[in-house]
Amino acid sequence: MTTIEHLWEDFELPIKDALHYADGHSYDVALDSTVPSGFALLSPFELDEMLEADPSWVSSVDGLAAVDLGEKGFLWGGEGSYGSEGFIARLTADRALIWAMFFTESNPFDRIQLSGNTATFSSTAGFEITVDIDDPRTPTLPER
Repeated sequence: MTTIEHLWEDFELPIKDALHYADGHSYDVALDSTVPSGFALLSPFELDEMLEADPSWVSSVDGLAAVDLGEKGFLWGGEGSYGSEGFIARLTADRALIWAMFFTESNPFDRIQLSGNTATFSSTAGFEITVDIDDPRTPTLPER
């Protein structure tokens, strides 16, 4: 079991603007309203190394919005332990983590719109993150 899967068992995510996959791959991300997805995918990093420096640098997360994908699982958006934090995630049907993205300054994500394989998560601060639900690293095209 990967570190991110262990954290997810307790509904925790690292306090870092990042995209995490259940297989253990993690990437730095940044909010970026100038691109259609609403975020920039940056460089990969080692989660274990990050948490080695401070294992307590995690936030409890709680969902505020969900979309049931049937046998394909769920989309989930919500908040972290502090008011400015927000997260979005895709889960399996039994709520195991597929991927999750955490933002320290987005505010909670409380709305999800799904169109085909593209989901837009909206935060209470007006941030919108648009992703391909199968792989958020895949660039999304703006709606026409």
